[in-house]
Amino acid sequence: MKTRVLTGITTTGTPHLGNYAGAIRPAIEASRQPNVDAYFFMADYHALIKCEDPARVARSRLEIAATWLAGGLDVDKVTFYRQSDIPEILELCWLLTCVTPKGLMNRAHAYKASVDQNTARQVDPDDGVTMGLFSYPVLMAADILMFNAHKVPVGRDQVQHLEMARDIAQRFNHLYGQGKEFFVLPEAQVDDEVATLPGLDGRKMSKSYDNTIPLFEGGSKAMRQAISRIVTDSRQPGEPKDAEASHVYALYRAFATSSQASAFKAALEGGLAWGEAKEALFALLDDIVAPMRDRYAQLMADPQQIEDILQAGAAKARRESAELMGALREAVGLRQPSQVAAASKAKPKAGKTARLVSFREGERFHFRLLSADGAQLLLSEGFDDPKTAGQLMGALKTRSLSDLTQINNGQVSVVVDTQLVCRFPESELEAVEQALASLKQD
Repeated sequence: MKTRVLTGITTTGTPHLGNYAGAIRPAIEASRQPNVDAYFFMADYHALIKCEDPARVARSRLEIAATWLAGGLDVDKVTFYRQSDIPEILELCWLLTCVTPKGLMNRAHAYKASVDQNTARQVDPDDGVTMGLFSYPVLMAADILMFNAHKVPVGRDQVQHLEMARDIAQRFNHLYGQGKEFFVLPEAQVDDEVATLPGLDGRKMSKSYDNTIPLFEGGSKAMRQAISRIVTDSRQPGEPKDAEASHVYALYRAFATSSQASAFKAALEGGLAWGEAKEALFALLDDIVAPMRDRYAQLMADPQQIEDILQAGAAKARRESAELMGALREAVGLRQPSQVAAASKAKPKAGKTARLVSFREGERFHFRLLSADGAQLLLSEGFDDPKTAGQLMGALKTRSLSDLTQINNGQVSVVVDTQLVCRFPESELEAVEQALASLKQD
């Protein structure tokens, strides 16, 4: 089975060289792996939380789509769409909002940071806080759960949002699943090896520092001018340079082959002038970027071509989102009148089976075994992570209960590979055995 990986791209700016090296290039390369089912979407609803300039949002949507396409994103192998073209995402967002505790949102880092800043300014704690900012993690959860992504590449500052998406998914599954897991529990994919390029002044390349090297904007001339402004030390031509401490070398190494990087380092340590080093960096980058820049210019000159690609991606995505939303509407009671009439006439389903249901309580993960009529037969211990709970649930479904039980003073303990799973009265043993046996038959 392929691993579904979902990547969101916020549409509030023009991509620069640091964005390409740190996010675009590695994501496109990862999408080419045969075991990956890659979804890429432009998070234009999220952009409205941060940007109130309609023209900037509209322009950014075009520029970012063109950048990813020019960078080599293969739309025949991935699903590429705009968030705003999938109306089911907002509908799902509302369903998830209705099961999300406010206390969970109170703990979101972005909201807490705003409250702390307001408190320091001695103004109302919620001054300037919109409901978009406050409930941002729910919309992010809807983006992920709509397509049941297994992994979501994020920075460490976004890991909390993935944990919240898992909490929300588990709560919805528990409330409405009736033994069915509507949502996969996503995992954060944090790559600490992703390149973080230095900007012109040595700090992380960022528009907020005004230290970026343009990717396509302004063409070769703008790239060369930016590279010429990279801060260097005062060592003169002929004097050995400290390559490892040089921003010029760090940028060169991020795009060069190992042999090219070694040769460039040796040249710097041999006294290569900074002007010549910057010209070598420009030559390397322009050689890589020029073909992509030409493709970008062609796409930007024909916005309809971009629109057609995105609409095709949206149609592909909606085939899945519409089907899931139909099941979710029925699960929460939002059936069509014809469905309600059919359900009222239908005979009660026979042969309901027992089921194992996972849930989270505080910081611990649990599961319970329910009988066919919904009575609780056993309640697990709490575990530190959902993976452990899932593995133990799997063991109960596949292994013989008699091999896992220890009975002492009328109390049954279930132990899997030295891990205590649960305890329950011996009087319940037969019912538990029968319930687990029915799971093995399903």
